[in-house]
Amino acid sequence: MLESLITSKTRLKLLIKFFVSASNQGHLRGLADEFQESTNAIRKELNQLSEAGYLEKSTDKNKIVYRANTKHSLFKPLQKLIHTYLGIDDVVEFILQKAGDIQEVSLVGNYAEGIDSGNIEILIWGNDLNQAYLLQLADKVGKKLKKEIVVNFEDYDGHRIVLFDNNSKIYPRT
Repeated sequence: MLESLITSKTRLKLLIKFFVSASNQGHLRGLADEFQESTNAIRKELNQLSEAGYLEKSTDKNKIVYRANTKHSLFKPLQKLIHTYLGIDDVVEFILQKAGDIQEVSLVGNYAEGIDSGNIEILIWGNDLNQAYLLQLADKVGKKLKKEIVVNFEDYDGHRIVLFDNNSKIYPRT
């Protein structure tokens, strides 16, 4: 779907990386290694996205670090587009329907780092959760999205993006 609109696979990877979460950042060589692409291809796309104002750059220890420009007028729509493309919106919507007393839903793993690996890892915290239903739901939504969805119910130490927080009712939060 989005591949027909954004024909550069490198640009799409960069948009996913930086717009899945505003906290994601990267530098040229690190991004080239992560995406297994040439530094020239990454540099070209980073320059174009920076010149258009979608990315901002700063210097840290002789490296230029890139991150999403959250002040850009299209930041929120682009982030919503990326979340929809990855299927994050569908997953959260289905989870919240009939799963018990959910306190928090977070995106973890590769997608939380901005890497489109095809595996969506979700962390769900709450009381009296219907875990069997949630696992069945993950399988159903995964088939619809043509991605594998892994649901975790235990604490996660790595980077996470809170998609739903029952205390503050914020969705999506980055």
